[in-house]
Amino acid sequence: MEDQLKGTKEAKVKKYSMGMFLVTIGIVYGDIGTSPMYVMKSIVEGNGGLANVDRDFIIGSLSLVIWTITLLTTIKHVLIAMKADNHGEGGIFALYSLVKSCGAWLIIPTMVGGCTMLADGVLTPAVTVTTAVEGLRSIEFMNRLLGEGQVVVLIITLIIVSTLFLIQKSGTSSIGKLFGPVMLIWFLFLGIVGLVYSIGDLSILLAFNPVYAIRVIFSPANKAGLMILGSVFLCTTGAEALYTDMGHVGKENIYISWPFVKICLILNYMGQCSWIIKNHDNAALAAIEDLNPFYVMLPEALRPVAIILSALAAIIASQALISGSYTLVHEAASLDLMPHLNVRYPSDTKGQIYIPVVNKLLWFMCILVILYFRSGSRMENAYGLAITISMLMMTILFTVYIGVLHGRKLAALIFAIVFFAIESVFFASSLGKFVVGGYVAIILSAMILVIMISWFRGTQIERMQGVRLRILDYVSAIRNLQADSTVPYCANNLVYLSKGEEFETIDRDIMYSILDKDPKRADAYWFISVNTTDIPFQREYEVNTLGTDFIFRVNLNLGFKVRQSINIYLRQIVNDLMKSGELPPQSKDYSVYGPSAVGSFKFCMIRKMMPMEGELSTIDNMLIHTKYIIRRMAGSPARWFGLETSRVIYEYVPLFLPKRTETERLQRIER
Repeated sequence: MEDQLKGTKEAKVKKYSMGMFLVTIGIVYGDIGTSPMYVMKSIVEGNGGLANVDRDFIIGSLSLVIWTITLLTTIKHVLIAMKADNHGEGGIFALYSLVKSCGAWLIIPTMVGGCTMLADGVLTPAVTVTTAVEGLRSIEFMNRLLGEGQVVVLIITLIIVSTLFLIQKSGTSSIGKLFGPVMLIWFLFLGIVGLVYSIGDLSILLAFNPVYAIRVIFSPANKAGLMILGSVFLCTTGAEALYTDMGHVGKENIYISWPFVKICLILNYMGQCSWIIKNHDNAALAAIEDLNPFYVMLPEALRPVAIILSALAAIIASQALISGSYTLVHEAASLDLMPHLNVRYPSDTKGQIYIPVVNKLLWFMCILVILYFRSGSRMENAYGLAITISMLMMTILFTVYIGVLHGRKLAALIFAIVFFAIESVFFASSLGKFVVGGYVAIILSAMILVIMISWFRGTQIERMQGVRLRILDYVSAIRNLQADSTVPYCANNLVYLSKGEEFETIDRDIMYSILDKDPKRADAYWFISVNTTDIPFQREYEVNTLGTDFIFRVNLNLGFKVRQSINIYLRQIVNDLMKSGELPPQSKDYSVYGPSAVGSFKFCMIRKMMPMEGELSTIDNMLIHTKYIIRRMAGSPARWFGLETSRVIYEYVPLFLPKRTETERLQRIER
């Protein structure tokens, strides 16, 4: 008992260590941590510039920022959302897996919210890195060096973004250890600078009164009207990363680190607003084109430091969305909303993953966005709209989680009223950006949504047509096939990768492949299910012979850090079963390595296909064909299972759709 308590204590110390605090700072807060670079700039520009703002307007705007962060980030995402974890994992798909039993319709807000979050994973690296690089223009020497136009800015941005995606394969843990200290310095810089400027005007503390936030929306000094909220909302983009990245760092570390991050952010906003109030009637400053209070309020000597730190913070902001995108795609695949892709675990924590295909697609789309918009200000128009949609969808799921799953209907009603009201207003204000760039976010989201719908509906159709067969019912047929010398010999060991852990049944497609589609004669038939477990280096298997010495149903349990080299592990299993006498001896006389006691292997991969006959609606037919196109683009399963150098055959089996009831017969004619 003492050792157990000691182990628990050590785990707890590790969980709350300074190292994990730095990793959390480095992974989770990059996106929301860069918001001071452009929020007040956007608010002032939206109101006509520095000369068109006054004290009441700035205090009211600051109050909007403070209460937006408090309501949407602290209360919704930290205090409420993070309690809805699925075995430590967060994100919209993890939440859906908790509430899906409450109604089939919940898949709709899940897909809509998921695709908009993934679209934000494309936009965030583009807008944050470009904006940070453009900050170089606030230094006169660098402005001359960059020259006219955006060519040099774009080149620098593309190099930084490409490098960021290139280093993803090293894992978020190592990246977090690298970025954590930088982000700690960044937040300390934000907080200290903000505190210094705030001390000179303590009237800025009035912004903590929410009355000022409500008053400024209807104030005549607010020339943007409700559209001001489109700029204010930028202060909370990245809040969803706190919930999505929970599996990467653990909720406890977010609970501990968020108060520090929030204080630093609010202090910086206060400092910027104090500086704006002091200088709003300065004609020289008002004449500066594209004025950014975040940089301009700093002394000349300190601006290079701010620009370097902001560039690094922008890179880390991108990292938060990229790592979150891996998690989202992986969870979507587990729910059959996306294809199962090759997932790598570069660290010793299962929550930290890397998906090569997703990394390449995100990089490609990000590059296209940068080249299309060419400037940070134009990209900001596409930024935020997608996130308001995802937040609304998350509110729907959280309402069901609180009210239906936990039976707290009153609490769910209050939650829904409060956050639907807030987020609907933000959504309405963000719609104003649609025609000037927001359409890009919607197009990206729509493309991802098509993939999800096609994969989800296609999988539904396949399952409706799928049938499980009792293996024992076909033992005699397989035995007769083995004895039929007229059938060409296939291999000593014929291996099928199967889904599910049931020992007694098998998918009909596999039996169809063995008996109907080019009957396959072999000494032993293997039906293997590969299960990824939470234990990093677990290597276990269980086998059922079904009372035979030629049919073997195997469950292979591999830890998430173990490479799925199925051919290697199967060879060991064959040796084990031959030693135990459950498998007759095999021999391989011809080999560059000399005679072997283990025979030959052939792996058969089953793929579904659409037959010419069968009835499907036009939409379903289109969706399942789209799924099969996506499947071809998703990569080779043989590589995922470590079978690149093995003998692999692919077979396509029909969906066994019902035949048409009315078929026009051919008429024979005589010559």
